[in-house]
Amino acid sequence: MSLLEIKNLQVSVEDDRQILRGVDLTVNPGEVHAIMGPNGSGKSTLAHVLSGKDGYEVTGGEVLLDGADLLAMEPDERAAAGLFLAFQYPMEIPGVATMTFLRTAMNAQRKKRGEAELSTPEFMKRVREEAAKLSIDPEMLRRPVNVGFSGGEKKRNEVLQMALLQPKLAVLDETDSGLDIDALKIAAEGVNRLRSPERGMIVITHYQRLLDHIVPDIVHVFFNGRIVRTGGKELAHELEAKGYADYEQEVAA
Repeated sequence: MSLLEIKNLQVSVEDDRQILRGVDLTVNPGEVHAIMGPNGSGKSTLAHVLSGKDGYEVTGGEVLLDGADLLAMEPDERAAAGLFLAFQYPMEIPGVATMTFLRTAMNAQRKKRGEAELSTPEFMKRVREEAAKLSIDPEMLRRPVNVGFSGGEKKRNEVLQMALLQPKLAVLDETDSGLDIDALKIAAEGVNRLRSPERGMIVITHYQRLLDHIVPDIVHVFFNGRIVRTGGKELAHELEAKGYADYEQEVAA
């Protein structure tokens, strides 16, 4: 069974403007898919719709996660079912310590799945182990979530959440945005450690440089609200060299 199956997904925003115009995508366990495309092509809209963000209206199609109707689930149910979204711009949560946030998120998912909450020693052990792998200073975990964090710290915090929650499907929405090369390498190494035969990933990006570090199995070109071409990792290099002009001309024609 496919891990994720998107069939003819059509989505509009509140002013009835159509953004997604029939997206078809299948992700199998163990696969890493990259979605590349210009600004405004609908890449982030796809990520937001998968996560259940408000403000979008699904006007057609279906999305199945492990065979279950993802679109019928509330956002917390999607997370408990194994979906994780790493944001392009992680939000700040003043007044909530990062450690408190992480423990609340982990135990909320465990409760939703009928599992026992983690004990404090077990939780602390897991967090410290994963944080060390990402070069996260323990002091950062005591600070409010993302408040005063650099771009690299915010993205490493997102990868830390993913490592702790162990999702079935991780959607990374422009994880490379705002990162210098050192921060990008650290974040990418964290993502690569989470690759497994059971987990699928969708990596959304404008640029090929991220895909030098997170090498995809399959690359899709997203343009005008749909996937217009699919290929291997070499397709990312082609896009870096040629850009998206050819696809713009095809649509105009």
